[in-house]
Amino acid sequence: MLRQQFNEALKAAMLAKDSRTVSTVRLIVAALKDRDIAARSRGVTDGISDDEILQMLSQMVKQRRESITLYEQGARLDLAQQETEEIAIIGRFLPKQMDEAEMTEAVKTVLEEIDAKGLKDMGRTMAVLKERFAGSMDFTKASAIVKSQLG
Repeated sequence: MLRQQFNEALKAAMLAKDSRTVSTVRLIVAALKDRDIAARSRGVTDGISDDEILQMLSQMVKQRRESITLYEQGARLDLAQQETEEIAIIGRFLPKQMDEAEMTEAVKTVLEEIDAKGLKDMGRTMAVLKERFAGSMDFTKASAIVKSQLG
């Protein structure tokens, strides 16, 4: 499903002569091909799943946010703006991101379900969260919420 969205977005961007979207979607497709090739060694011949694609997109957004910070520190606002535009384009393919209250509620629900008691259960909790909310949850923030709930 996501692969088809990438192709459609690429075609639309090319017709609209939107060079930023064309280049960003091409980056996504190239990263996806790299992941597909790497997955072949694990015996996955049909390409990676949509969940793995969502994780890849989330990582791309995270990398760009880190780059923005560095570009702003280096007074390269033009490059920071470019990264911001790419985040917006990548974000089109991601599900709606959970806000702080939604994340807190999801963490509480998972903690109750798996009967987590202390920090030793953090790994288990994060694994369940990543499985259920791939692409829609910022796991850095979620990790902090889990720590505060368990600690």
